[in-house]
Amino acid sequence: MDPYILRDLEEISSDLIDILREKRLTLSTAESCTGGNIAHHLTLVAGCSDVYNGGAVTYSNAAKADILGVSPDVIEANGAVSEEVVRAMAEGACAAFHTDCAVATSGIAGPGGGTDDKPVGTIWTAVVTPRGTFSELYRLAGPRSEIIDKATLLLLRLLLNHL
Repeated sequence: MDPYILRDLEEISSDLIDILREKRLTLSTAESCTGGNIAHHLTLVAGCSDVYNGGAVTYSNAAKADILGVSPDVIEANGAVSEEVVRAMAEGACAAFHTDCAVATSGIAGPGGGTDDKPVGTIWTAVVTPRGTFSELYRLAGPRSEIIDKATLLLLRLLLNHL
């Protein structure tokens, strides 16, 4: 892993936990392409249990529907890697874990699985805060592990910006 990304992940995770604690907000995670990496970095912060309620790694479409309540019709119409699905995942995480805020990812980390419309490195992210639901599309490059770490960092920054 790039040492700069690791340092940034440690810093932003700690900052987020502090800000959530200060604002008395709770957080949950819904991860597909990041496979639990977001939860991992958040739970490295001592005292994260003050604000972090839990998360789900919903890699399959069935898990997205069953655990997070994402409509199979939305998945069918837009594909799992879409703004509509990732927003529904984040909102579903808030409901499932009874939190004020949530983050979600869905994408193609590679090395295979990409298409012309959604090449490897296509990552949709979403955050829910008391101010609303916000989403962002990223096109990332690099090996699989680097794409996952970059997506984690960018999503945590997105949450921080909306708090």
